[in-house]
Amino acid sequence: MGRLDGKVALITGAARGMGAAEARLFVREGARVLIADVLEEEGRALAAELGDAARFQRLDVSQEAQWAEAVAAAEKLGPLGVLVNNAAVLRAASLEEMTLDHYMGVIAINQVGTFLGMRAVVAPMKRAGKGSIVNISSVDGFQSKNGLIAYSASKWAVRGMTKAAAIELGKHDIRVNSVHPGGIDTVMGNPSGAAREYVDPFYRNQALPRVGLPEEVAAMVLFLASDEASYCSGSEYLVDGGWHAGTRTESLPGA
Repeated sequence: MGRLDGKVALITGAARGMGAAEARLFVREGARVLIADVLEEEGRALAAELGDAARFQRLDVSQEAQWAEAVAAAEKLGPLGVLVNNAAVLRAASLEEMTLDHYMGVIAINQVGTFLGMRAVVAPMKRAGKGSIVNISSVDGFQSKNGLIAYSASKWAVRGMTKAAAIELGKHDIRVNSVHPGGIDTVMGNPSGAAREYVDPFYRNQALPRVGLPEEVAAMVLFLASDEASYCSGSEYLVDGGWHAGTRTESLPGA
């Protein structure tokens, strides 16, 4: 307990899924959290659940003006020290069938939203004297799959932006890292809400043969947000059950 004592965090896409898991864990570890999302009902309910340590602010991460409002709301809780760029969408379509509007809609949230978020917190983190930015990418920021041309493009971009920002901001003691979840049991990863017994078999050939949990991603984000990660910047942290390592091949020894 207390790993984030005294810190103020702004978490986007925090009304549900991984963002909500991060918000809950951050509050348990002593942080004050601004829950930012377009899902107002769910976001306000989570803020009420978490009590005085949390506030809700509506934020469409693709809209520049709304970032200024969100940062101002976060600073009412104290000096802003942590940003988690968690908000994202996954809209699958083949290359041939994807429209430009569809493609740019994904880029606007996943890539532009991350850029706007990082830029918006530089000044407040400089005022605070240090900071940690955690950008949520994906295992698909290392590889890709059919149907994910827009999503994968955006998540590869997050990796690159993270490194550029880390190089620029390190002199201000602002650290920037990316987290790369694999298959996680959220609305995005399991949109039908199927039980684990039906979801886990999809991952049977990866090193850890099961779906991941939002809390497992939140634990990595907590580490990077905390002072325990004080010498970590510009790096990628996979939370993917070994998916990126490769897959188990039944016909070979060791399977």
